[in-house]
Amino acid sequence: MNTINKLEFLRSNSLPSLVQEEVLRMIKAGELAAGARLNELDLAERLKISRSPLREAMRALEEAGLVRLERNRGMFVRQVSLAEALELYQVRAALDDQAGRLLAPVITSAQLSELGVMLDGLEALGESDIDHTFPRNIAFHDRLVEMTGNTTLLGLYRQVINRMHLLRRRSFAGGNAASHREHREILAALATRSPQAAANAMRAHVEHGYERMHQASAQDAPQNTMTRARRRKDAA
Repeated sequence: MNTINKLEFLRSNSLPSLVQEEVLRMIKAGELAAGARLNELDLAERLKISRSPLREAMRALEEAGLVRLERNRGMFVRQVSLAEALELYQVRAALDDQAGRLLAPVITSAQLSELGVMLDGLEALGESDIDHTFPRNIAFHDRLVEMTGNTTLLGLYRQVINRMHLLRRRSFAGGNAASHREHREILAALATRSPQAAANAMRAHVEHGYERMHQASAQDAPQNTMTRARRRKDAA
């Protein structure tokens, strides 16, 4: 966030909101990794604010599940276990499913073209350029949900995505080619105006994203119940 944007943000938001926005930006950008300690003095100096709004912001971030307070140690960016990651992916899959159902019948040709242009830009980036591909990928999915016109759905979706930013490197590790292909499948399904086809494509993309994250992780993980449950349902 540059100086001009910070000033504009301050005109329309409280100081605690500015701190929350800045910490979230740092997490998204990879400047703060999961487990990193948040130094109050450094943040206060960086944002030119006092400790009071900073602590208010930290409480809000803790409630949002983005940071944790350790007694006598301070505040840290939360680390998400693979068990919790599975829960986040399950919730996101349900939200994406619903977004597909809502969007498919009402999406316009102009919106389909807009999404296509976004994918063109995303696919033009190198596979290793995570600092640019990550935010563009997030923007594409956010725009999909925004196009539904359902502000409650969008708000819930963004809350889940904010927590999933804690998985940034693991959730976006490898699989770019597969991810690009799945994005195009989502776009093709939306173009049919079929709620079921769009829901299936969007849910499948989230499920495959979990599988890629799971495979990329060196830690032990719970079995992937997402696709298995879906396959049982399809077979019934």
